[in-house]
Amino acid sequence: MDSKNKLIQLQADLAKYKAKLAEKMKNFHGVKHESSLSELRYSEVMVLRDIVRSLEKEIEKLKNDV
Repeated sequence: MDSKNKLIQLQADLAKYKAKLAEKMKNFHGVKHESSLSELRYSEVMVLRDIVRSLEKEIEKLKNDV
């Protein structure tokens, strides 16, 4: 896969994961004490944030290389 196609794919993935993160954040009100569901939602939010950050870094790196 060449750089331009990879960049397009990463941007599409970024948009998808940003939408997922926004949806999860609508119902997220922090971690409630000793609530496993709350902790699970927190974990999902943190994973999605990390995915978004990683994609943004990779996109920036590709843009600088092109």
